[in-house]
Amino acid sequence: MATTLSVVVLAAGGIGHAVVTSLDTGITRIDPFKDMKNRPQAGHGMNVLLVGTDGRDKITEEERRKYRLGGAPCHCTDTIMLVHISEDRERASVVSLPRDSYAEMPEHTDLTTGRHHRAHPVKLNAAYAEGGPGLTVRTVESMTGVKIDHYVEVDFTSFMRTVDAVGGVQICTTKPLKDSYTGLDLPAGPHDLDGGQALQYVRSRHVDGAADIGRMQRQQKFLAALIDRITSGGVLLNPVRFREVASSMLSSVRADQGFGTEQMLALAKAMHGFTPASSEFVSVPIGEMSFPVKGIGSTVKWDAAKAQKLFQSLRDDRPLAPARPAAPKGPRPADVDVAPKTVRVQVYNGTRTDGLGGRVDTALRGTGFDTTRAPRTGAGGQEHARTVIAYDPRWDRSAKSLAAALPGAELRPVPGQGGTLEVTVGADYRGVTPVRAREAQSGQFEAVRGDQVVCP
Repeated sequence: MATTLSVVVLAAGGIGHAVVTSLDTGITRIDPFKDMKNRPQAGHGMNVLLVGTDGRDKITEEERRKYRLGGAPCHCTDTIMLVHISEDRERASVVSLPRDSYAEMPEHTDLTTGRHHRAHPVKLNAAYAEGGPGLTVRTVESMTGVKIDHYVEVDFTSFMRTVDAVGGVQICTTKPLKDSYTGLDLPAGPHDLDGGQALQYVRSRHVDGAADIGRMQRQQKFLAALIDRITSGGVLLNPVRFREVASSMLSSVRADQGFGTEQMLALAKAMHGFTPASSEFVSVPIGEMSFPVKGIGSTVKWDAAKAQKLFQSLRDDRPLAPARPAAPKGPRPADVDVAPKTVRVQVYNGTRTDGLGGRVDTALRGTGFDTTRAPRTGAGGQEHARTVIAYDPRWDRSAKSLAAALPGAELRPVPGQGGTLEVTVGADYRGVTPVRAREAQSGQFEAVRGDQVVCP
């Protein structure tokens, strides 16, 4: 996806056929469609199977230690995404397929052992280990009924080099993310990640109880951030900088022979003006998170009915995310975990500025908080240098949402205070920052657009 978008942006910028052609030669070509029969009927638009493997042959020893990339690779797919580019080239739909999905492996010959196997149940990521790209494509087509037009494969090395080449990506988190397995350790807030840190971010499975589902959502958020950096940063409109970026990316990329210069240039002309809002992300609907299979273990079983509707929408070239509402005026509000309307707030004026308490109460109510509409004077009438939010520790998440609206405010836990948060406005008050509850995935497929998950 990153490779395709990079070349698309370059070509859309008019940098020339010769430059793109020279970069094409850096891609390792494979034939994942060789001898394939009984394939699904083609739909509308273009379908690309994007596969991330755990290959780490070119990782340095320092990178192995720093980003915890030790251990032997399983030669399997760590990430599997089905990318649909609409026929009008105005939309890209990215569907994440859990690597532990219950799958029926088609009849095939194992590339490692040479043994012939009849159709049998496996986890989806085992298809690559047993039969490489070809068996992976066959398995995904069998499960989804979607005909794959192109195949793109990246490993740890190409991933890290790509992120570093574009200058890193910005990820925003509303809560701390820590995973002892990958070494990920991000406090809440915005972060500029380099290639190794971004790899930790997309690989982490032990951040919360969501496991692979949470990991897929972080991968989608990363892709949206990468699209944002590629399309808005301007680095790829510079031929010299683009060569640096592309040579880093293509060093470990493998793709089918049919996805060459001419196809990329044609795609570029049609996708001029592509932005994060042009992309949408969804995970395949899950029916059972821990479906036991004898000899395999716990697998992820899809919701057959919902998944069928999802893939039919791809075949029919229909959007997965709900229609975009009209863009609100002014700056985009910051996302918070707890909806402001559920946070009760009492405002105190801790300064000698008449009417300030009322103005703060009105401003907080304007961004959605449930204020008492009855501001009071601070206790003792003394002037406070700093704005303070007093809260009961049981309502700590609500306090963090309120703190996002009052940058620089001090959070002060008061056990037993109850559900009403108390704001004492200090001399450092500089206004209220608009906030909103983090947008939940919506629509029948719970899809989100790229502009909903990038940093505000």
